Amino acid sequence: MTTAHVNIRVKKHRDALRAAGLRPIQICVPDTRRPDIAEECRHQCLVVRNDPQEKEVMSWLEAAADTDGWV
Repeated sequence: MTTAHVNIRVKKHRDALRAAGLRPIQICVPDTRRPDIAEECRHQCLVVRNDPQEKEVMSWLEAAADTDGWV
């Protein structure tokens, strides 16, 4: 498969998304396959553990979340 063929296929897919009223975006997220991910998560949790702003944000998120029907 040539690069040109792949580029055409991707362009068609993106054009179809746009025609459907969607806008493609790219989001970068942490790589959970990294061997040190658990350590990094623990570190970040400890950083915000006693932060008053973190508690305020989490309280707001809990109040704003629509969890009706969740099991």
